[in-house]
Amino acid sequence: MKKDTKIIHAGRDKKWTGQAVSPPVYHASTILFDTVADLKEGLRTFKQKRMFYGRRGTPTHFAFRDAMTQLEGGHDCLVYPSGIAAVSAALLSFLSSGDHLLMVDTCYGPTRALCNKVLKRMGIETSYYNPMVGSDIGDLIKDNTKAIFCESPGSLTMEIQDIPAISKVAKEKDIVVMLDNTYGNLMNFNPFDHGVDISIQSATKYIVGHSDAMLGTVSATETLWPRLQDNSYFMGQTAAPDDIYLAMRGLKTLSQRIKHHEQSALKVAEWLKDQDVVEKVLHPAFSDCPGHEIWKRDFNGSNGLFSFTLKEKEGSDTAITALLDHFKLFKMGYSWGGFESLVMSFYDLKRERDLNLWDDYGPLVRLHVGLEDVDDLIADLDYGLAHYKKAL
Repeated sequence: MKKDTKIIHAGRDKKWTGQAVSPPVYHASTILFDTVADLKEGLRTFKQKRMFYGRRGTPTHFAFRDAMTQLEGGHDCLVYPSGIAAVSAALLSFLSSGDHLLMVDTCYGPTRALCNKVLKRMGIETSYYNPMVGSDIGDLIKDNTKAIFCESPGSLTMEIQDIPAISKVAKEKDIVVMLDNTYGNLMNFNPFDHGVDISIQSATKYIVGHSDAMLGTVSATETLWPRLQDNSYFMGQTAAPDDIYLAMRGLKTLSQRIKHHEQSALKVAEWLKDQDVVEKVLHPAFSDCPGHEIWKRDFNGSNGLFSFTLKEKEGSDTAITALLDHFKLFKMGYSWGGFESLVMSFYDLKRERDLNLWDDYGPLVRLHVGLEDVDDLIADLDYGLAHYKKAL
C-alpha cells in the first residue's frame, strides 16, 4: 500500500478496536486474573501486548504501537510522556558509567542539557560532533564509544546528516545509531532503511498535530528491542491513554497536514529570500542548505519548519523585539508541528552549540508555518519585518 493508504489503516486491528473504527480509550491500572493459571500466563506473556498491569499498556497503547511500527519500521515501538522522555529512555537504556556518546552539535536544546547535566553526573562522557562529518565520524570514535546520536535536519540551522554513511561506520564497530526523527516524522524519512537502530520522535509535534497533548516514541530493531523494553519499564516510563488516543487521531490526518505545511512553508521561504534584511533562509529544500543533496537522496519531502537569519550580525535586541511583538499570526511559543504558525528568535547561536562553527550566522529566527492561508502569513511577516527595519 502507498503511505497515504497505509496511514489510515495502521493500528486498526480488531483485537484493539473491536467493531469501532478507532481504538477506545482504556483506562486501567490494576488488571484482574480469575485463576492462578491465568496469573501465571500473564507473568509469562506480559511483554507480548497482553493486558497485565496498566504501566505495561492497554489496547489503546497497543494499537498506537502497532501503527507506529507499521509506518516507521523497526521491530516494535514504545510510548513515553514526552519527546525528551523518549530521548532520555533511549540514551539511558544503552549507556552506562564509563561509556562515551557522540552527540550531534545541532541537537535539540533539552537533549544537550540532558547530556551535560544528567549523563555527565552519571559518568557518561559526551563529545559533540559537526553534523556534516559523514563517514569521517570514525575519526571521533573511542574505544568506549557506545552510541552515536543524530538529528537531521539539525535543530535551528537545518543541516542534513549523511545517516547511511554514519550508520555504516557505526555498524563496523558495533555502535548503536540513534536518530531524533521528529522532523522526518512518518512521512519524510524512513530511519530503518538508512541504517538507524533506534528512532526517536516527539509525537507532541506532527503526530499529535493539534498542540493539545505531549508524547514521545522510540522504535527499535529486533536486536535492541528487549533492552529498550526492559529498561523503559524499569524506569517507569509510560504514557496516558487519553494522550495516545489524541496521537492516534492525529495520525490519520498526518499525511495531508504535512503536505499543506510543506507547500505553505516553501512559499513563505521563497518570499523571505527576496527580503532585503534577510541574510539567509535555512531550508533543506534550498540548494544552499548544508546537506541539500543528501536531503534530495534520502528524504521524501519537507514540512513547515525552517529558519532564516537577519543581516544585522550583531543584531539589535530592540529591533528583534519589534519584529516579534508585531506579528499577529506567528505567535511566540516553544514547540512546533501543530496546526498553528509559531516564531522564535535565537540571538546568538554560539550559546546553543559547543563547536566553533556558527560565527557566520546573524540573529536567527525559526518559523513553523501552520495551516493558515499562506498569503495571510506572508502579510504578517511583511508587517513584522517592516517594524524590524524601523527599529534598527
